[in-house]
Amino acid sequence: MEPWLIYGGTFDPVHLGHLAIARNGRDVLRAPVHLMPAADPPHRAPPGASAAHRARMLDIAVEGEPGMAVDRRELEREGRSWSVDTLRGLRDEIGGRRPVVLLLGADSFLGLPGWKEWQALFELAHFMVAERPGTRLDGALPETLRAALAGRWADSVEALRASPAGRVLRLDQPLHPHSASAIRRAIAQGGPWEAQVPAGVAAYIRRHRLYGAEAEPASGASPGASSQQV
Repeated sequence: MEPWLIYGGTFDPVHLGHLAIARNGRDVLRAPVHLMPAADPPHRAPPGASAAHRARMLDIAVEGEPGMAVDRRELEREGRSWSVDTLRGLRDEIGGRRPVVLLLGADSFLGLPGWKEWQALFELAHFMVAERPGTRLDGALPETLRAALAGRWADSVEALRASPAGRVLRLDQPLHPHSASAIRRAIAQGGPWEAQVPAGVAAYIRRHRLYGAEAEPASGASPGASSQQV
């Protein structure tokens, strides 16, 4: 049974590093990836752009990308975007037998004990953890998380495909220096940032003056600006 692969986040804004992780997860698991923007993330400060803008930028970023789609279920649900509630709702929709895989970065995974009902997540989904140089799991696991992971480590994708939930697979992720917070800061300060996001996303940010961006002059519009509409 094909796994249901979820890659959630604020995507504020979506950048090339996000897309690299999504492609890697999709290709390794051999399953489409559902990019799920959070409406009201409980683990960090409020996003710099509205949920509608962040979801639209994701639409632009994945246009033409095989095996990628934007899932708006957290935007359509009232209340805060708790992962455990999202996964329970998904299980009500697809049943308990299909493998569900939550793709996230190592830094987010290390903070798992701070999530709502975090231990219940292992009954609802597998985890695919994208590591990169500087953010690895070796020696960094909190003791509570280390204990919860006993017997859950998987050494192959097939282990995730063979059961509905409960395993953890480390995904070696090529280094991408992109950071959403650094991009927002560069936009606000007038520094270079366009090369870190898809061209259509850069055009959208300028068109809507997100994060303090100045509108692009008509004579120097970013590539793709005329084709990407609101």
